[in-house]
Amino acid sequence: MYLCIAALYLGIVVSHAQTRPQATFKDSSNYEARKLKLDEINVVSAYYHQDGNNSAVTGGIGTEKLTDFANTFDLQMSKYGASGKKHTFLFELGVDHYTSASSDKIDPYTVSSASMQDTRIYPSFNWTMSNDKTGNAFGLTGSYSREYDYQSFGAAINLTRLSKDKNTQFDFKAQAFFDTWKVILPVELRPADYGSGSESDDRGSGTINHKPRNSFSTLFSLSQVISTRLQAAIIIEPSYQKGLLATQYQRVYFNSNFATGVGPANNIFNERVEILPGSRYKLPIAVRLNYFLDDRFIIRAFYRYYTDNWGIRANTAELEVPVKLTSFVSVSPYYRFTDQQGTRYFAPYGQHSPEEKYYTSDYDLSSLSSNFFGANIRLSPPKGVFGWQHFSSLEIRAGHYTRSNGLNSNIVTLAMKIK
Repeated sequence: MYLCIAALYLGIVVSHAQTRPQATFKDSSNYEARKLKLDEINVVSAYYHQDGNNSAVTGGIGTEKLTDFANTFDLQMSKYGASGKKHTFLFELGVDHYTSASSDKIDPYTVSSASMQDTRIYPSFNWTMSNDKTGNAFGLTGSYSREYDYQSFGAAINLTRLSKDKNTQFDFKAQAFFDTWKVILPVELRPADYGSGSESDDRGSGTINHKPRNSFSTLFSLSQVISTRLQAAIIIEPSYQKGLLATQYQRVYFNSNFATGVGPANNIFNERVEILPGSRYKLPIAVRLNYFLDDRFIIRAFYRYYTDNWGIRANTAELEVPVKLTSFVSVSPYYRFTDQQGTRYFAPYGQHSPEEKYYTSDYDLSSLSSNFFGANIRLSPPKGVFGWQHFSSLEIRAGHYTRSNGLNSNIVTLAMKIK
């Protein structure tokens, strides 16, 4: 779910990335080495709130109330080397804070249980070397992320190649994340000497297991200018994960009275922690079309098919229509629909069999359909926002998300660019 939140609010950053046909590039072959200069500063803040009644922490029932306040700050600087190639340096810092009523049920007997609220900090740094004349580029990224129950180290490489006429672009990216999780268990399923995992819980003095989860992904993107009005792109993003992929403070209740003849709600022996396979392959394939109707209207269409070896299949379609109201004000209504076939390992509360090898009651992995709609307003006055020349643009994006199992959420995002 947390990754879904990130995807929703970060969508504003890429929603207005418009690549006009027949792009031109400066000839930098005669440039002298320059000092580092500031290109732009971007600040993105988002407030997210959700509610529902299928919490995975309590076995597929119970509140899913969650609020998240997410912020990212990035600083982009550049300089030209003696060879005329441009070196771009991008530093990004993200800070998110969330509160979760469902996560508080991990240990309802404590004043503050693990994961009731937490702050995530995630800095990253990217260096890219590009050729203004050819448009080709190469870059490296390093990243770090930490919450109370995990830390992650990441590395990535990116490559861009353009055709001679600049109408065809190929992008490649490969990245890896090396994560370590605290294995937090529900209070009633912990061994006697097992800690709670909560940093604020004095009773959590027992031992806590730590498990790895490594993720590897690649991106292949081919973009083509078909005409002066139409652009198309195909994107393939295969990925592989290995390690602890189950969230083991999420409970699962079974349909069999195999212990004492008492139903699952009253018998902790009919209860276990979520167990999922230790590896996962994912393959999303997407197509994007941008049609420049005229100087005021753009039609953006997107379709993605997703499949993995856990049995999940999903189709996502999105349509966004930016409309330029004036030379510096645009509005972009959008709509996204997703239909998902759930994993074979999912069953609702009390419907799993104890003989199963893998089991989860996390509705994120179930069969579902969802709708996400809203609008984006962008201001980019020639004299700057509020008359400040360097305040080049201001965007406000609002969206409402609904899911067929009753989950609903709202998100408001504010993005500012200073150049």
